Amino acid sequence: MYLRGSFNTRKSNMDNNKLKNPAYLFEVSWEVCNKVGGIHTVISTKALNMEKEYSSSHILIGPDVWRYTEQNPEFIDDPRLFRSWRQRAAQEGLRIKVGRWNVAGKPIVILVDFSTFITQKDEIFASFWEKYKLDSISGQWDYIEPALFGYAAGKVIESFVRFNSSIRQRIIAQFHEWMTGAGLLYLKSAMPEVGCVFTTHATVLGRCVAGNNLPLYSEMKNYVPEELARRFNVISKQSLEKTAAHQADCFTTVSEITATECAHFLDKEVDLVTPNGFENVFTPSEAEWEGKRKAGREKFLQVAQAILGRPVAEDALILGISGRYEFKNKGIDVFIDAMGQLNRNNGLGKEVLAFILVPAGHAGANKELLHNLELPYQAVTSTDLYLTHYLNDSANDPVMNRIRAQKLRNSEEDKVKIFFVPSYLNGDDGVLNMPYYDLLVGMDLTAFPSYYEPWGYTPLESLAFKVPTITTTLAGFGLWVKEHYNMNHPGIEVIHREDGDASNVATAIAEWVKNYTQVGETEMQKDRDNAKDVSRIALWDNLINYYKQAYTIALNQVSVRLKDLPANMNESVSYIEKQLTVNNPSWVSVMIHRSIPEKLIALEELSKNLWWAWNEGARELFRMIDVDKWRACGHNPIMLLDSISLARYKELENDAGFVHKLEEVYAQFKAYMAAKEHMSGNGVAYFSMEYGLSHVLKIYSGGLGVLAGDYLKEASDSNADLCAIGFLYRYGYFTQTLSMDGQQIANYEAQNFGQLPIDRVLDEKGEQMVVDVPYLDYYVHAYVWRVNVGRISLYLLDTDNEMNSEFDRSITHQLYGGDWENRLKQEILLGIGGILTLKKLGIKKDIYHCNEGHAALINVQRICDYVAEGLTYDQAIELVRASSLYTVHTPVPAGHDYFDEGLFGKYMGGYPSRMGISWDDLMDLGRNNPGDKGERFCMSVFACNTSQEVNGVSWLHGKVSQEMFASIWKGYFPEESHVGYVTNGVHFPTWSATEWKHLYAAHFDENFLYDQSNPKIWEAIYNVSDEEIWKTRMVMKNKLIDYVRKQYRETWLKNQGDPSRIVSLLDKINPNALLIGFGRRFATYKRAHLLFTDLDRLAKIVNNPDYPVQFLFTGKAHPHDGAGQGLIKRIIEISRRPEFLGKIIFLENYDMQLARRLVSGVDIWLNTPTRPLEASGTSGEKALMNGVVNFSVLDGWWLEGYREGAGWALTEKRTYQNQEHQDQLDAATIYSILEQEILPLFYARNKKGYSEGWVKTIKNSIAQIAPHYTMKRQLDDYYDKFYIKEAKRFKMLAADGCAKAKEIAAWKEEVAEKWDSIEVVSCEKTEDLVKGSIESGKEYTITYVIDEKGLNDAIGLELVTTYTAQDGKQHVYSVEPFNVVKKEGNLYTFQAKHKMENAGSFKVSYRMFPKNADLPHRQDFCYVRWFV
Repeated sequence: MYLRGSFNTRKSNMDNNKLKNPAYLFEVSWEVCNKVGGIHTVISTKALNMEKEYSSSHILIGPDVWRYTEQNPEFIDDPRLFRSWRQRAAQEGLRIKVGRWNVAGKPIVILVDFSTFITQKDEIFASFWEKYKLDSISGQWDYIEPALFGYAAGKVIESFVRFNSSIRQRIIAQFHEWMTGAGLLYLKSAMPEVGCVFTTHATVLGRCVAGNNLPLYSEMKNYVPEELARRFNVISKQSLEKTAAHQADCFTTVSEITATECAHFLDKEVDLVTPNGFENVFTPSEAEWEGKRKAGREKFLQVAQAILGRPVAEDALILGISGRYEFKNKGIDVFIDAMGQLNRNNGLGKEVLAFILVPAGHAGANKELLHNLELPYQAVTSTDLYLTHYLNDSANDPVMNRIRAQKLRNSEEDKVKIFFVPSYLNGDDGVLNMPYYDLLVGMDLTAFPSYYEPWGYTPLESLAFKVPTITTTLAGFGLWVKEHYNMNHPGIEVIHREDGDASNVATAIAEWVKNYTQVGETEMQKDRDNAKDVSRIALWDNLINYYKQAYTIALNQVSVRLKDLPANMNESVSYIEKQLTVNNPSWVSVMIHRSIPEKLIALEELSKNLWWAWNEGARELFRMIDVDKWRACGHNPIMLLDSISLARYKELENDAGFVHKLEEVYAQFKAYMAAKEHMSGNGVAYFSMEYGLSHVLKIYSGGLGVLAGDYLKEASDSNADLCAIGFLYRYGYFTQTLSMDGQQIANYEAQNFGQLPIDRVLDEKGEQMVVDVPYLDYYVHAYVWRVNVGRISLYLLDTDNEMNSEFDRSITHQLYGGDWENRLKQEILLGIGGILTLKKLGIKKDIYHCNEGHAALINVQRICDYVAEGLTYDQAIELVRASSLYTVHTPVPAGHDYFDEGLFGKYMGGYPSRMGISWDDLMDLGRNNPGDKGERFCMSVFACNTSQEVNGVSWLHGKVSQEMFASIWKGYFPEESHVGYVTNGVHFPTWSATEWKHLYAAHFDENFLYDQSNPKIWEAIYNVSDEEIWKTRMVMKNKLIDYVRKQYRETWLKNQGDPSRIVSLLDKINPNALLIGFGRRFATYKRAHLLFTDLDRLAKIVNNPDYPVQFLFTGKAHPHDGAGQGLIKRIIEISRRPEFLGKIIFLENYDMQLARRLVSGVDIWLNTPTRPLEASGTSGEKALMNGVVNFSVLDGWWLEGYREGAGWALTEKRTYQNQEHQDQLDAATIYSILEQEILPLFYARNKKGYSEGWVKTIKNSIAQIAPHYTMKRQLDDYYDKFYIKEAKRFKMLAADGCAKAKEIAAWKEEVAEKWDSIEVVSCEKTEDLVKGSIESGKEYTITYVIDEKGLNDAIGLELVTTYTAQDGKQHVYSVEPFNVVKKEGNLYTFQAKHKMENAGSFKVSYRMFPKNADLPHRQDFCYVRWFV
C-alpha cells in the first residue's frame, strides 16, 4: 500500500467517508485538452475509469489556450451542459467553454479563459502574499499565466459549487502541478468546504537540477532549496508549489523518486503516492495488431529509404526513443551513445534503424525526402541523411552534435542508421503522416534511458503496444516494475542508473539491442506478449484506488474543518443557496407565428425557395419591405419576414407599387416552377458533403460546396431531372475573425433551423420523416429536411436530435469537423443514409453521382439492396457500376479519405454478409493493392472500383487523376485510363452582377440565358461601346470599395487597434488605382505568399505614383491548417507596414456575399497555385463573367481558358525542381508582367479617361473565354459524356429481369476462372524483333497461337510500344491490335503487322486482355497478362 506520513493516524476518521463518492469531483490541470507532456496522458487515460466511478460528478478544468488560434481538436462543445450555471458564470465575469474532452470516456470539461484576470494580477498576487506569504514578485510570464489560470479555475469551482450544491455536500478539487496551485490557495480561503488534493508530478527544483546537468540524487541532501530557486530564477514557482503542498488537505506524488524530492525541496512529506496508470482502450486488439504493426513498420522503412536515397534491409530492426526534447533528462544523449557503440560492434545480426521522435523547432518537411517518398524510383541523394524536417539550428542542435560526435554517418557501411524526427506526430506532420501510436506499434524495440523521469509514460505505452522496451531505475515506472512485478519480464529491461554512470547505461543498451538483432521471430513474439502482460499491471483499473484513498483523506480533513466553521458562515452560505435556488420562474415556451395578410401570402412561398438567391427581382422585392432590416437580417428573407411588424405588413398591403411588384415576381416564379412537370433527361441522384447555395444556408466551406450549389441551380434552370442529398449542419463552417495580431479565430455559430429556407419532410403520419441508418450494432436516426432550389429538391440529413446519443448527435454538427471516427460516421450517413433516404422517399434514379469519396458508400447500400432482391454480388455490382459516376475534385492522394481497418470494421463490419462477400473482399475494394493487409481503406479507390465512369474537373486534372488512380487498374498506362474530365463552370445568374446582366440583356440575343454556352452570342460584346464597358466596370469597382469601407470599418477598429491608422487605411483605398483581388482557401499550395517574395520590389510597385496598385486579399484557412493560418497572419503583418498600408488589404470572413463583391469589383483576379495542384478553380471564371481579367498560373481551368490578349498567364513549365527557387522565379515573373505589361496597359488612358487596350482585353476575355465556363456547359457535358451513355447501358443491363447483367457476370466469372490456364502455344517473329533491333519504315509480321481453353473468342491481343519521356516515365507510343486470322478448336491464331516510322529507343511488349462488346471500357474488367 502506497501510504505515507500521517495517513494511518487518520484511519479511524476515514471509515465514515471511504465508501461515499463526492457530489462533485473537480480535476484541474494545465494539460486538460492541452497536450504538453505526460500529465496529459495521465489525466486523459484515467478519464474513462473516473467516468465509470463518478459519472457526471467528475468535471475536468483546463485552460482555454486555443481561444485566439483555432478550434481545439480535443474539445467538443456541448451547449446543453450546465446551461443555467453558465449564464450565472458569465454574469460573474467568468469566460468559459463547457463540453466534452474528446478522449475515451468523453468526460465533462470546462475550459477557462484566464486572460480577463491579467489586469488584476497585482491585486490577486498581493492577496496571496497577505494570506499565505506566496512570493510572486519575481514571477515572469511563464509563472503569471499558469498562476492566473489556477486562480481562474478556483473561481470557476467556487461559482459552480455555490450554484449547484450545498455546504454539507462532499466536494473534492484535485490540482495537478504547481501551475494550478493558485486555485487551491483561493479555494482554501474562499470555500473551506471543498477538499483540496495537490499532486506534483515532478518538483520545480528537481527539474531544474536535472535539466542543468547537475547531479540530483547523490547531492540532493546538500542542496538548499531557497538558494537553488534563486540560482535558477524559479523563486515564484517554487514558492507556489511549496505553499500549495503545505495547504493541501492531501498531498500526493506519482512515485517514490519524487516523494524523496518533495520531502527535501518542499519540506513536506507526501500523504500518499498515487502511481500513474494507463488505459488500453486505444491499443490495437489482437486482430488489429498485426496489420497496425505492418503499416507502422512499412512507414519507417519507407522514410528511412527516402532519407538515405537508397534501399534499407526489409528485416531491419527498428528502434525508437520519444518524448520531450530534454536531452539529458530523457536520456537522449545516452541513447545516441549506445547507437554509436552498437555501430562499432561486429556482432550485429541485422541492420538497425534508430529513430529519435522528439519535437523540436523546425521549418517544415525535408523536400528531398518528400520527393523520394513520392518517386522512390527516381530517388535523389539527400543533402541531409538524418532529418525528416529542417531543424531551425541544426549546426548547434545537441542531438545532431551528439550524432556527429559518435561518427554515425548513415553510410552504406554503417550497421546502425540513425534518424531524427523533430516534429509532433499527430498524423499530419508532412512526412510520416501517422499518429504516434500508429508508428509506435511498428517498432521492434524502444529505449528510454532517462536520468530524470518522475514516472515515465513512454515505456509503459511501448509495453501496451507490445513493443519490448528498456528503461532505468531513475524512471518512476521502471523502479515500480522492478519492485512490484517479481515475475520474469523479458518484455522490459530495467537498468540500474545513478549519477555519473551514463557510459555504463549506454553499454547496457547497446548489448540489449545487439541481442535482439540475433533472436528469431518466435522468441521475439514471446517478448512482445510479455510486454503486453507487464503493461496490464499498470492499468487504471488496478491503480485508481490510490486516488480514491487521496480523496478520502481530503474529505476527512474537510469534516474536521467544517465542525470548526463559525455558525454565521454556515448561515450565510445557506442564505446564498436559497437566493440562487428559490423562486426561479417556470417558463413556458410560446411560439408566435407571423401573420401575413392574404394579399401578401406569396412572400411565404417565395422565401422558402432559394430561387430568390439568383433572381434579382425577388431580392429587390424583399429589399422593398424594409431596406434596413433586409441588411440587418443578412439578406435572409425568412428572418426578414419574422422581423416585420403587423403594422408594416398592413402598410405593404395597401402599397399598390409593392403589391404590383409582388404579383409580377410571383407570376414569374410560378411560370418557372410550372415547367417542372416537363423535366427532361435521365434521372440523376447527386451526393455531396456541402452545397454553397447562399450565404444564408451555411452548409458549405469552399469551392466544392459552391460548385455543387451552382450545379443544382443550373439543373433547375435547365429543368433537369435531378435530386440531391447532403447534410443540415448545426454549426456549418466557421465564421472567421482576426485577433489584434492577425491570428485567425474560428467561430462556430449554431444555425437556427427555424430561420432558414428549409422545410421538414413529413411522413405518412404527418410527422417529420426519420431515416434509420445502421451502424453495425445500433442505429443512428436522422431527420430529413428539404431545400427547394428552384425546381430541384435537395434533401438534408440531420442527426442533432434526442433519438441519438450525444456522440451521434454531433455527426452533423460541423462540416469536416471532429476526428477520423466522426468523419467515417459522416460518410456512412451520407452514403448509406443517403440511399436509404431516397428509398424512403420512393425516389429511383438512373444515375448516382458521387462527388468526392465522401459519398462513396452509396454503392455499399445499393449492392445490399440488389442482393436482398435475389441477385448475387457479381450481378449486383454490374448494375451498380453501370449507373454510378464518381467525380474526384482533389489532385493528390493525400486529399482522399483513408480509414484504418479497425475503425472501418467498427462500423462497417456487418455489411459484407449483406453484400454477399467477405470482409477481406470489402476491404480490397478500397485498396490499391488487394490483399495488402497493411493498406487502409480508401473511399476514393472504393468509388473507382464501384463506378463505371470516373472524371476529374478540368483537362489537366483529368490527366493528373489518370496518374493518381493508375495503380487501381494495373496493366494499363495512365494515358490509357477511362478516367475522363468535365471542366468546372459557374452559374451565370448567381455570379454575374446585376449591372452586367443588364448590359448582356441589352446587347445579347434574347435566348442568351437558355443558350449560354454558344460563343456566337457572346461575340456581341464586341458591339458594346468601350465607354459602356468601362462605366460598368467603374460602377462595380466603386460598389466594392463602398462595401469595404462600410462593412469593415467596425471590425477593423475592433481588431486592429489605432483608429487613426484605420481611417488612414480607408482613405487610401483608391478607386482609380488598379485593383487586384486574391480570394480563396488559404492552403499552402495556393501560394498566397508568392506576391510577398520580394517586399522591396513589391513596395516600389504599389507606391509608384504614376501607376498606383492595390491588392485585396481574403480567405479562410482550415482550423487545423497551421501553415495556412500562418500565411494569413503574415499577409496582415505586411499590410500594416507603413509602405503597404492601404495598398495591401485583408478582408476577413470570406463567404459567398464577399466573393460576389470581389469577383465583380476588382480589375484583375490573381491566382498563383503550385501546378498541377489546382484541380480546376472557379473564382476566376466568376470574375470573367463580370469583365474582370484573369492573371493566373496555367493550371486547372485557366490552362484551357487562357487566350492571348484576353488575360495573362504564368507558364506551366517548371524551371526548378526546388519549390522555393521556383516560387522566387514565379514571383519575379509576376512583378515583371505587372510592371511591363499590365500597368502600362491599364494606365494608357485616352481623353475620355479609360484605356482602350484594357477594354479590348475585357471584351476578348468575355467573348473568347466566358461561354466555355458556364455551369450550363458543365451540366451539358455531364449529360453528353457520362449520364446519357451510362443510363443507356444501365437500362440494357436491367432489362428482362437483369438478364444482361447476369450474362456479363457469368462471363466474367468464367474468364476469371480460366484466365491463369490460358496458354501461349507458339510465337513467330523475325530475328530482328527477337533481338530488339529493327529498322524504321520496315514492316514486320508477328504471329501468336493461343489456347483460350474454351472461352470462345474472349481474348484480345495487342502490341504495345512505349518510350521514356524527359520526366523519366514510360509512356505509350503506339498500341497495335492483333487480328484473329485462324481458329482451330480452342486454338486462336493472332497476327499483327508492325512498322515503326521513327528511329530511337523504344520498348515493346505484348498484352493479352479479355474482350466483350458489352463492356464499357477495358478497366471495367481489368485482367491483363504481358508476354514477349
